[in-house]
Amino acid sequence: MNSAKVWTWSITVALGGFLFGFDTAVISGVNGIIKAEWALGDVAIGQMVAAALYGTVIGAIFGGVPADKFGRKASLIGIGLLFLVSAIGSALATDVVMLSIARFIGGLGVGASSVVAPLYITEIAPAKYRGQLVAAFQFNLVVGILVAYFSNYAVDAAGFGDNWRLMLGIEIMPAVLFLVMLFRVPRSPRWLITKAGEREEAMDVLRIINPGTAEAEMASIEASNTTKETVALSSFFTKKYRKPILYAFLFALFNQISGINAVIYYAPDIFEAAGLERSSSLLSSVGIGVVNVVFTMLGMFLIDRAGRRNLMYIGSFGYIISLGAVSWAFFTGNLTGAIVPIWLFVFIGSHAIGQGAVIWVFLSEIFGNEVRGLGASLGSATHWVFAAIIGGNFPILASTFGEGPIFALFAACMVLQLLFVHFLMPETKGVDLEELQRRLEG
Repeated sequence: MNSAKVWTWSITVALGGFLFGFDTAVISGVNGIIKAEWALGDVAIGQMVAAALYGTVIGAIFGGVPADKFGRKASLIGIGLLFLVSAIGSALATDVVMLSIARFIGGLGVGASSVVAPLYITEIAPAKYRGQLVAAFQFNLVVGILVAYFSNYAVDAAGFGDNWRLMLGIEIMPAVLFLVMLFRVPRSPRWLITKAGEREEAMDVLRIINPGTAEAEMASIEASNTTKETVALSSFFTKKYRKPILYAFLFALFNQISGINAVIYYAPDIFEAAGLERSSSLLSSVGIGVVNVVFTMLGMFLIDRAGRRNLMYIGSFGYIISLGAVSWAFFTGNLTGAIVPIWLFVFIGSHAIGQGAVIWVFLSEIFGNEVRGLGASLGSATHWVFAAIIGGNFPILASTFGEGPIFALFAACMVLQLLFVHFLMPETKGVDLEELQRRLEG
């Protein structure tokens, strides 16, 4: 295997994850500033944040369409342009409507990248290293979150704490870098074979990846597909794809009802509710980013060794313990010291090593070549629909019911996730994509 080439292509495409993470988290540092500057209420600030999530839902639902029609690489270039336009528009916004529109455009990029980038990496990765390579997308995502938190803190520490335009506009630089680097990656060999009919170009890519297995890989891909036509939705939602559809929906659902995006979007607000001052809240948010990166790296190391299910067991138990502890702290008023930040760090670590490391790998593995775009869109759309619901309503729910009941509900949902992992979730570690297709399709 040409490890250097495959890793270079994967890391380049995974920069879409960096923009995904940065765009998702950077808003957390400006919510309070914008709320005060434009005199917004809880509903208005919640919907401004949710505007990106609404775009993300649409991007996730339809992201597989251009990926199938025009190719993974062409779609990734379009996604880079969406991030660039969003960053420029956010920095220049003159009112909450313009900012919401710019955030909506960025959300389209986030949703589509969560579909297309893992698809591309899955389709070029040898089975033995597929988990690590696709998890590179998640690693870049959490690095993007960390950089966003640190960027917000640095701007505030430098005396520009009220300059939210600077905080949001910094995204222009990585968006341009992403676009430039994309022109150095090839088109996906599986897309070239199953959708474009470009056998020779596909063989060239497969030979670069691993000349010793290129012929066998080509034969396996061709044998698994009888048509170059895109499967219609009416054919997709049939008994044949029942298992992967069920797994994708439940996995993505549990990812969001853990409360992860509520913490990512509103970390400084949660810390302030726990009694921390604004500067301490921003610094604690950087701590969340650091923990996220460290445990994502651990998840990347383990995913092709321990397997997907074992990481999900670890993450589920960590979720239940940490969310229960945060809920108890708010219920009892025991908010002294760093108790809430510490337990939220445990929560983030549990997410990073479990759901965070596994979700994009799992969703891109369980569907066959002919429906991988539709399947990834289904899983990603489910993920982002619930992210929009939770992210858009968290400020209202927190002010109405308080943080204690909300985190208790998240903990209860993670008990259900543990049952899903134990009774339903299949192990996909080290299995060829075409073999998984034979196992999971009816």
